[in-house]
Amino acid sequence: MADGRTVAVIGGGWAGLAAAVRATALGHRVTVFEMAGQLGGRSRGVDIGGLALDNGQHILIGAYAATLALMHTVGVDAGQALLRTPLRLTTPDGAGLHLHDGAPIVAFAGAVLRQRGWSTTERLALLAAAGGWALRRFRCDPMLTVAALTARLPRPVREELIDPLCVAALNTPADEASASVFLRVLRDALFSGPGSADLLLPRQSLSDLLPAPAQRWLAAAGAELRLQQRVDSLRAQGDVWQVDGRAFDRVVLAASPNEAARLVADIAPAWSAATSRLRFEPIVTVYLRSENARLPAPMLALRCDAEAPAQFVFDRGQLGGPPGLLAFVISGAQPWVERGMEATTQAVEAQARAALSRHLRGPLAAVRTLTEKRATFRCTPGLHRPGMRIAAGLFAAGDHVAGPYPATLEGAVRSGLEAAERLA
Repeated sequence: MADGRTVAVIGGGWAGLAAAVRATALGHRVTVFEMAGQLGGRSRGVDIGGLALDNGQHILIGAYAATLALMHTVGVDAGQALLRTPLRLTTPDGAGLHLHDGAPIVAFAGAVLRQRGWSTTERLALLAAAGGWALRRFRCDPMLTVAALTARLPRPVREELIDPLCVAALNTPADEASASVFLRVLRDALFSGPGSADLLLPRQSLSDLLPAPAQRWLAAAGAELRLQQRVDSLRAQGDVWQVDGRAFDRVVLAASPNEAARLVADIAPAWSAATSRLRFEPIVTVYLRSENARLPAPMLALRCDAEAPAQFVFDRGQLGGPPGLLAFVISGAQPWVERGMEATTQAVEAQARAALSRHLRGPLAAVRTLTEKRATFRCTPGLHRPGMRIAAGLFAAGDHVAGPYPATLEGAVRSGLEAAERLA
């Protein structure tokens, strides 16, 4: 199947790495250009004052088949790298939605019926709604928001389950988020087979989860890796693409949306304009430390409101990190970015003391607050995302490229793999 073409992959995030690995496996001669000093893009490890952190807290789920397969290809043992548990949205008091092993539909129904704090009417209302979504094959009016889709559900169901799931999966508030994309995520996560809804929590740095192993695999396979090299120009010359004056047969443009739009502004103005119109939503991760603190589960769901910003907290001490290190995640974080990082950190500290008082062994200390200002595109109804094919021999890859998923690791990986398959 290989034709041995020369391929430039511009961008070394998860989409670019997926494209580079797959293209190399198909026999192409691949060069990866990455403007940063390390691979991984928005999902990588960072060293802050000698403390190994991630630039944002990520999770995977069992339905991430393409990502898990890519990890296996580059030599990652997922069983060691990830803590796998059934889906549990546990709150600090032990309540929450807890799925058991088994057939997803049965497990979901059982979890809803066991849900503490909901009345029988509220539980049955959610099951009836989920059954209706399934009967409609998880499809709906593409202009519908998640808030509109779930408006008839009881308030506790919306506030304690739907809204947190929506903002976690789409990084977009329910009153603005696309219901059709939300239903696709639910379909694949909850109803696509045993284990599809399982939580896969990284027990090591995000860099060690894929970027570093992929870098070693690519180097061993003969690919060229050019770090700290921003591509300044991309142009077509006959059947050949010039990347900063160097000739390639094919190009996969896996750079950030801003960089991609800049590079093809003259080549494909419409594609560039569509990419430039995407709006983005930040994610904030607040790292706090309380010596010897241990949460009842590696991940807890938190009740959030206008004064309590975080939706989830991760006990990094249970995930291979230092004991007592806690990562609080704020998705859909634009209002808090506008308040400022000092105010955000203080609000999370207050939220932690109120919600986790039984589990903290000592005083809380702020470690670092990290903001990914353009973490994901805002996944809104009717959103027009740029297509994969930009021009002959030039393909886009990234979680922002047109596809069925929101901005997730799985969406990025699938995009990169598909772009590599199109090179022939």
